Amino acid sequence: MFIPTTPEELRDLGWNQLDVILVTGDSYLDSPFVGVSVIGKTLLAAGYRVGIIAQPGVSSGAEIARLGEPALFWGVTGGCIDSMVANYTASGRRRNKDDFTAGGLNKRRPDRATIVYSNLIRRYFKHTKPIVLGGVEASLRRIAHYDVWSNQVRRSVLFDAKADLLVYGMAEKTALSLAERLCEGRATDDLPGICYVAAERKPGTLELPSYEEASADPAAFTEMFLGFYRNQDPRTAQGLSQRQDTRWLIHNPPAPPLTEAEMDEIHDLDFERNLHPYCLRNGKVRALATIRFSIPTHRGCYGECHFCAIAVHQGRQVSSRSEASVLREAEKIASLPDFKGYILDVGGPTANMYGSECKKKLLRGACPDRRCLYPQVCEKLRPDHGRQIRLLRKLRQVPGVKQAVVASGIRHDLVLADRKHGLAYLREIVRRHVSGQLKLAPEHSEAEVLRCMGKPGRESLIAFRNLFRRLTAEAGREQYLTYYLIAAHPGCTQTDMEALRLFAGRELAIHPEQVQLFTALPSTVSALMYHTERDPFSGKKLFVEKEAVGRERQKKILVAKKGRIRYGNCGLQHCNGNTLKQMLQSDESGGRIMGKDKDVKKEAKKKPSKTLKEKKEAKRMKKSGKSGEL
Repeated sequence: MFIPTTPEELRDLGWNQLDVILVTGDSYLDSPFVGVSVIGKTLLAAGYRVGIIAQPGVSSGAEIARLGEPALFWGVTGGCIDSMVANYTASGRRRNKDDFTAGGLNKRRPDRATIVYSNLIRRYFKHTKPIVLGGVEASLRRIAHYDVWSNQVRRSVLFDAKADLLVYGMAEKTALSLAERLCEGRATDDLPGICYVAAERKPGTLELPSYEEASADPAAFTEMFLGFYRNQDPRTAQGLSQRQDTRWLIHNPPAPPLTEAEMDEIHDLDFERNLHPYCLRNGKVRALATIRFSIPTHRGCYGECHFCAIAVHQGRQVSSRSEASVLREAEKIASLPDFKGYILDVGGPTANMYGSECKKKLLRGACPDRRCLYPQVCEKLRPDHGRQIRLLRKLRQVPGVKQAVVASGIRHDLVLADRKHGLAYLREIVRRHVSGQLKLAPEHSEAEVLRCMGKPGRESLIAFRNLFRRLTAEAGREQYLTYYLIAAHPGCTQTDMEALRLFAGRELAIHPEQVQLFTALPSTVSALMYHTERDPFSGKKLFVEKEAVGRERQKKILVAKKGRIRYGNCGLQHCNGNTLKQMLQSDESGGRIMGKDKDVKKEAKKKPSKTLKEKKEAKRMKKSGKSGEL
């Protein structure tokens, strides 16, 4: 069943009052891919009465009050995506469309949704039950953080929202424990996976530089961030305390990841895999087309790419479901009346991390001085694709399933590092589980930029590309690799982008299309680099392109299609009279901070200035009586 969202549904169920009311910035999709649905269904299964209010209007109290007041707590989330990311492009333009809003128009989700919804509750319920923040937006903003949209260091969202508690991470266990303790009237301040505000520092915790210090001094901000970043493993993390104004933010260690049995229990819950009829009145939700017939096999990622928020929210440990659980879900999907035989994705944050984790990490926690995949795959990890091969073969045997596609991106370096099953896995994927294109995310080609991103070098990419081409030819299929690339990452210059385009043309034989401008997501290493303009691990000064014009120029180097392109020893050139230098000025040239995109258009209209050689030649021609320009 759907979690109730209207008074009529409560009457039909015979419920006079709800225990928990969840408020979300998305339309209500009842799906295992949607956090608010997972939390709601988990609480329902434990016997609590739960309701959902999706995208309430903020101009009055009519919608936020329609289910009454909960007996235990309010749960507030910005939705599946941080609301600022959902509402604005990387260039700062307001998005017109929203994939998680019914009807597709971006007019229902407010900026900084967790703050707005929390204050909305306070406005109409003066002395109410605890307000608990959760979801991606709360996880990324749970501590003092750099916010690129306001270009400043902000306090923990817990302070700005005036909420009572913040639950970070995936939070099923924490939400259940919280509900149980509130129901019994017990204290909650020792629960793992929560943050709260206190009058004084919690004994035994690591004191971080205060918000005031971190916001005023980039060095203090770096110290604060590294203290936070190094205490996110549930087996080794120390609790944290940070003074913010006259009070303290208390950050308890993370909750343990779910076991395989607990993962199976979550995914065995009865999800409708559809949009609630109350929201459907406003139209369809675009995201549903992708997730309705897809299966999440695991969560977490040990790739730790510096620009990515997955490790901050889901954690660095991969938790996988059993093969039996995944097969049960495939059977449910196959029974849906509109299923056409194609499971659109079988995967997770990184598809080929399913069923593969470091045994040492599972016992002792993540290594404090080394990483799983960077600068190369750790010999202790021992990646093994055998379990995923078995799963994919069994999925093909499910009645009604014609193909199960691996549409999530894969780590090519993991495939190459698995000497036992890597080749067999890629052959399996190529022959039966690719729908035309296989996604890779090399992000860049230049060593210094890749180092800043925490990504492997180009050598493994080329080796994988060659292997993919060979296996594809052997299979007699026409398939391609799709490469995701990033422009304007900290440490990336215009020269680096020119080199990337040359690499893409010469080595990958592509004209890049999947190119995104870097976005400094809160509480990521890359956001730290963007703010401080330094590598936090070496202290080295970095070039960081912050101007809208310069950021757009970096992207244009890859995506511009005007004129015929020639690859030669002299580099990349446009052969229609406009050289790359003329089209794209130097990294340090004018513009404003990101978001002022009209400056990009103005800059594009400007006539390129003459070079010194051209000026001398024009002067010579003028003296000789000739007219015209070169």
